[in-house]
Amino acid sequence: MLNISLVLYHPDWQEVVSLVEVLLQPDCVHKVYLIDNSPTQSEELALLGGKVRYIWNKGKNLGYGAAHNIAIRESVWSKTLCHLVMNTDIEVRAEDISYLHDFMAHNPQVGSIMPKVVYPSGEVQYLCKLLPTPLDVFSRRFLPDWLTRRRREHYELRASGYDKMMNVPYLSGCFMFLRTEAVLQARLFDERYFMYPEDIDLTRTIHRDYLTLYLPDVTIIHHHAKGSYHNPRLLWVHIVNMCRYFNKWGWFFDSERRLMNKLTLEQLQHE
Repeated sequence: MLNISLVLYHPDWQEVVSLVEVLLQPDCVHKVYLIDNSPTQSEELALLGGKVRYIWNKGKNLGYGAAHNIAIRESVWSKTLCHLVMNTDIEVRAEDISYLHDFMAHNPQVGSIMPKVVYPSGEVQYLCKLLPTPLDVFSRRFLPDWLTRRRREHYELRASGYDKMMNVPYLSGCFMFLRTEAVLQARLFDERYFMYPEDIDLTRTIHRDYLTLYLPDVTIIHHHAKGSYHNPRLLWVHIVNMCRYFNKWGWFFDSERRLMNKLTLEQLQHE
């Protein structure tokens, strides 16, 4: 069985309802959690029942990982096989959710899956990455594209072609199809982060003991806004939380990062 969680902030309730209607179609879906970090409660979403559970955090914005953890803990307690963490700006087909659930059920060595992610135009979003160094983060945000293109393409594993299955240590948090047992072993999302690096942190922790796969058999559409590229406050939040990430794992001396990245590149070279 599968539980799904969506974290909301000032949601358009009609768009959320439309998405939930799709998410409830697969037989494998047990419950959809709507975790609302908004200052005010959505009365329309609160009225949803059945397989939908709406949780308003009483005006407190817990952040991305901490809010998802509320639902993930319920998946742990109920021993649900899988838990899907996803953004509300995702378009996914019901049959693809069923496919991913079946894939996970038949592959116990897999801890996390991310499908191929594209823009509405069909252009691929390069969301399979090596574990970042401080230079990777700094150069992507503050240096011109012509100067950083080769390093960015290496970091985003573009030479792979994004046309085959890959075991990758950093998969985007926009759509994380997780084995609940693997998330529990990783101790869920680290709630010291407010936004942004939670997906790096969780994927690399799961990657220690499980496969964390990019699976191009399934394609989803992501209406990616890149909020911190346009909003100075979100940029500051991004910087602060990336500092927390490097404080935890190491800025320049991160032996696990070096090993995971080395093994990922070797795997791709031999395929």
